[in-house]
Amino acid sequence: MTSLSVEMLAADAAEPITSAGNAQLGIAVLAGIAVIVLLITKLKMHAFLALTIGSLALGSFAGAAPADTIASFTAGLGSTVAGVGVLIALGAILGKLLADSGGADQVVDTILAKASGRAMPWAMVLIASIIGLPLFFEVGIVLMIPVVLLVAKRGNYSLMRIGIPALAGLSVMHGLIPPHPGPLVAIDALDANLGVTLALGVLVAVPTVIIAGPVFSRYAARWVDIKPPENMIPQRPSEELDRRPSFGATLATILLPVFLMLLNALVEIVVDDPANGLQKVTMVIGSPLIALLAAVLVGMFTLGRAAGFTKGRLAGTVEKSLAPIAGILLIVGAGGGFKQTLVDAGVGQMILDFSENWSIPALLLGWLIAVAIRLATGSATVATISAAGLVAPLAADMSTSHAALLVLAVGAGSLFFSHVNDAGFWLVKEYFGMNVGQTVKTWSVMETIISVVAMAFILLLSLLL
Repeated sequence: MTSLSVEMLAADAAEPITSAGNAQLGIAVLAGIAVIVLLITKLKMHAFLALTIGSLALGSFAGAAPADTIASFTAGLGSTVAGVGVLIALGAILGKLLADSGGADQVVDTILAKASGRAMPWAMVLIASIIGLPLFFEVGIVLMIPVVLLVAKRGNYSLMRIGIPALAGLSVMHGLIPPHPGPLVAIDALDANLGVTLALGVLVAVPTVIIAGPVFSRYAARWVDIKPPENMIPQRPSEELDRRPSFGATLATILLPVFLMLLNALVEIVVDDPANGLQKVTMVIGSPLIALLAAVLVGMFTLGRAAGFTKGRLAGTVEKSLAPIAGILLIVGAGGGFKQTLVDAGVGQMILDFSENWSIPALLLGWLIAVAIRLATGSATVATISAAGLVAPLAADMSTSHAALLVLAVGAGSLFFSHVNDAGFWLVKEYFGMNVGQTVKTWSVMETIISVVAMAFILLLSLLL
């Protein structure tokens, strides 16, 4: 197929692929999501395949021609991967450098050396939040679990008192703060400003993580009082290294992309003149691509070279970081295809009509849709992508700040009540040596608190802004 024909397909996909009424579209949406849910939960099918099949089912139920549905899906997949694929890859490289160089361990050890007693849960939530900025949730857990288990064992702390704050820090970063895949895709789908979303996300994240972490951990420790399982304390990566990066250099590298993106947002608000020289510079260095690329290049020296990595070892670290994200990229891309199929089927207009008739605030609607998909599929990323696609038309007339808040509302909803259909549920259960009931009373309740508390602060910000 020529590039011209691909462009024509993409252009055609921007037009409605069906003229079905709202009732038929509503049934088609429910049927498409049901297909995805059944394939993921009952048949244990990979989310990429489930989203692809669900998109085709959605088009069929909506009465669209198969060729039009395929065009919509491929256009959405391509644009989503083009928009966030490189950012996810750069985030993975930075995370791998942080882990392999011992930089993550250096941050952990430095903060723990300054904390003890009652301050320990607060130290754990701080560590997890810093570590969780550039890392995927699963990678963050693998890095944090040895620390949680060792601290609980050596300090004779309740495992939940130490573990819940760490899990809360990682989960809040994963659901609300770019450059994690879910928030990035939602920002792209809703055409929100990344810097503003990041700034507001931090404002929401701080009180949320305090309530769901150190505060809730007091109650979780009473409900589930267990000791760290001896067989789950793995070797830390930095134990094999002769030296590792300094605390200051590691922290500066982690926060560099955050600083650059926030600087761009601040200059954009204060200067507000695209022709201004300063704003031109900050628009470039504060773009997500350049900010993350700068952090990766700086990290090769401040993390890799500081740990004694040779050029070959650095190249190997970069190569190893990209393989694990292939599945994530495919899921995100297929989620974008599903979103575009929803949009081109006319579901966006249906959602607009629904919200007008029922007078449901856009932020609350986005949160509720994400909650429903999260409960059904167990995937925060799938919930974020699908919900963002459904509520995208609502963001068209929103201010910059409210579009960013809609991204956060969807992200908050995607974290609601993790249970047995979520891989994270089983990861936490096995690492902490809990049974299903104990995991529900701690991890699942914590996730629900994060979702509800974050949404409360998002609604509060919407009133103030």
